[in-house]
Amino acid sequence: MSQTTSFSALFRLLKYARGYRRQIIWASTCSIINKLFDIAPEILIGVAIDVVVNQEESFVAGLGFETAQDQITVLAILTFFIWAGESLFEYLYQIAWRNLAQRLQSDLRQDAYEHTQKLDMSFFESRSSGQLVAIMNDDVNQLERFLDGGANAMIQVLVTVVAVGAVFFVLSPLIALLAFTPIPLIIWGAFFFQRKAGPLYADVRDKVGDLSSRLANNLGGIATIKSFTAEEREAKRLKDSSEAYVEANRRAIRVSSAFIPVIRMAILAGFLATFTVGGMMALKGTLNVGAYGVLVFLTQRLLWPLTGLAEVIDLFERAMASTRRILDLLTEPVTVKDQGNQTLPEPVRGRVDIDKVSFRYPSSGAGIEDISLQVPAGNTLALVGATGSGKSTLIKLLLRFHDPDTGQIRIDGHPIRDVTLLSLRQAIGLVSQDVYLFEGSIRENLMLGRPDATEAELIQAATTAEAWSFIEALPRGLDTAVGERGMRLSGGQRQRLSLARALLKDPPILVLDEATSAVDNETEAAIQRSLKRIGHNRTVIMIAHRLSTIVDADTIAVIANGRVVETGTHSQLLSSGGPYSAQWQVQTGQA
Repeated sequence: MSQTTSFSALFRLLKYARGYRRQIIWASTCSIINKLFDIAPEILIGVAIDVVVNQEESFVAGLGFETAQDQITVLAILTFFIWAGESLFEYLYQIAWRNLAQRLQSDLRQDAYEHTQKLDMSFFESRSSGQLVAIMNDDVNQLERFLDGGANAMIQVLVTVVAVGAVFFVLSPLIALLAFTPIPLIIWGAFFFQRKAGPLYADVRDKVGDLSSRLANNLGGIATIKSFTAEEREAKRLKDSSEAYVEANRRAIRVSSAFIPVIRMAILAGFLATFTVGGMMALKGTLNVGAYGVLVFLTQRLLWPLTGLAEVIDLFERAMASTRRILDLLTEPVTVKDQGNQTLPEPVRGRVDIDKVSFRYPSSGAGIEDISLQVPAGNTLALVGATGSGKSTLIKLLLRFHDPDTGQIRIDGHPIRDVTLLSLRQAIGLVSQDVYLFEGSIRENLMLGRPDATEAELIQAATTAEAWSFIEALPRGLDTAVGERGMRLSGGQRQRLSLARALLKDPPILVLDEATSAVDNETEAAIQRSLKRIGHNRTVIMIAHRLSTIVDADTIAVIANGRVVETGTHSQLLSSGGPYSAQWQVQTGQA
């Protein structure tokens, strides 16, 4: 990452945070006032030296305090208020920056998640969930750490240079020039190391994303790892990812750690110049002794905090690398989106027309070609064909996970592109082969599509899906925890819950994507009984490999290589002697 890229990320962040302008201004103001109070004691020490040395002829005496005792008393009172002010504004800036950090990181994470939910399915097909989790969690936290301390440090270094520089030029322009001589070198060094560190920290963020992805995959697939006795190999792969992260950090640390020793020598040169030249001038009487004391103390105040630039730049680079990833995610384009505010007219009858639809996945080129099908309201359409023939692609197009390249899909005569995604997907219930249950209770999972459902409606949907008998037998019934991805339940139980969840939504169109392919015969028979009950007055589109499950479908469409090769009822297709008939004979043992 170049210097320009880092500051570009900062400007993008400030643009995003424009709603927090008041909080940023208040936090920055507290930081500035705190730093002004912080450097004031060094000035008071010089003034006190002047009082001790010059007494009635001191600077304070010129303000109307004649005796040295009165002058010391005034300085003591000023010191008290300065320290109190410094403490007060340190408290205020810490509260302001930390609250800002918490609010901003929370909003960033929420905005990133909400935007991600709107992204097309093609985005998720090309990104690992671990990388996305790393962006929304670790990257956001990295930015929070910078706002907690780094932003304040950057502001206070700038205030120190300006304020101390002003005092220097008032007291002695010559010493000011000598003291400021190292600053260009320090700033150049800071930007030099920033340019070197930027790409290294970008690599660190990528490596932590890879590590998060590896952890998520392995923990999600722990049963598979155990069954193949692959624990040692997977532990080695995780170690390799972890070591890659460590090595990326090591390279970045090596560069950032070199900053302080180099800058120390530049600071030493500035301090020695002030110390020696100022001392000679004080001895000659061309510089007030008190002023000399102020200059010596302020030289440290001016230069030593600049060593903190290394840590600040370290935080800044890490934060900007993270910010770039967060904001890149927030600006990821959404291609499948509402094209108006039209909704499907109620009540939705459920007629589905697929008219000359073609679609190809950009990454693989697979897809469907010129498919036309009609499903009257309340009818059942079954899609059969080999794996990869395009059946599931049709379902994704119906749900508008993708938009077709050509052709259109209509529900009740309305093109689905013209209606809102909300009204479209509310009209469709999906039961897929890969059932996803969220960690929580059975009740929470069933109510996903209808959070306002009553207890009676929950029980009715579960009964219709033939799931209530096993739910009722559980110790906590509907409040039983299902575990992550429903791992505490059997495959058949998860499938029945998935069907009950779709039924509770009560959609006019029900889509079953191989809903019985991974269940036992008893569960399949239960689901088949359920389908006979729920198919009345509802459009059902089902994908099935087991032809025995679709013999009662109103229409069966056979898809091969992305095209419809034959359609008809079960008896019609058997008598035609085509691909469906051949597959039926294989599955029934007649071939």
